[in-house]
Amino acid sequence: MEYCCKECKKEITLEEYDYSIDKYGLPLCRIHQKKNFQNGNNGLSKKESRYKEGMIKGRIAETLVEELFLSLGYNVFRYGMENTVPGIMKLLKDVRSDVAGMIKKMPDFVIQNPKTGEVYFVEVKFRASEEFSLSDIDKDFPFTNAFFIVVSKKHIKCISYKELDKGEKITPTSHNYLGNRKECELDKEVIKAVCYFATKFFSEV
Repeated sequence: MEYCCKECKKEITLEEYDYSIDKYGLPLCRIHQKKNFQNGNNGLSKKESRYKEGMIKGRIAETLVEELFLSLGYNVFRYGMENTVPGIMKLLKDVRSDVAGMIKKMPDFVIQNPKTGEVYFVEVKFRASEEFSLSDIDKDFPFTNAFFIVVSKKHIKCISYKELDKGEKITPTSHNYLGNRKECELDKEVIKAVCYFATKFFSEV
């Protein structure tokens, strides 16, 4: 069986084929493997690149939301296991078990409203599409009193698990903006400032 480079159609060996599939997710000759590396894949497979890119986007979104609440005087505590045990999410990336599942489902933050003293679980998501629904959550998600804050290129929206369970969802045209949540009583001008940073960071996504 002959193996060929996807780019130049040049015949490659089985060893070259296996190495390229493992590293880049597609068959490439040595010349195009080098070009692929120089173009920013850094030797990672497509799956690994997508995973790392998603992690970075998520981290940026979490930081924006964290700074938003801190600037408004909220008490903010990082809750997810990846924050208390660095590297555990990478360790559990392909692990499927009840314990691993529970760890992965832990919300990102616990926040406390300084005026009312109320405490909330908060999970932060980045969505370029500005869409989020119940189908984006595991069926057995245990934190049914959590809020989901969805950061996109233009807006920061929020929806509760209970609202998702009723069939509500976040879309580009929905009006469930974070600033409209009665639970939070947030300064909309501060939210606009954070949205500006979100636009700046995610403009090319």
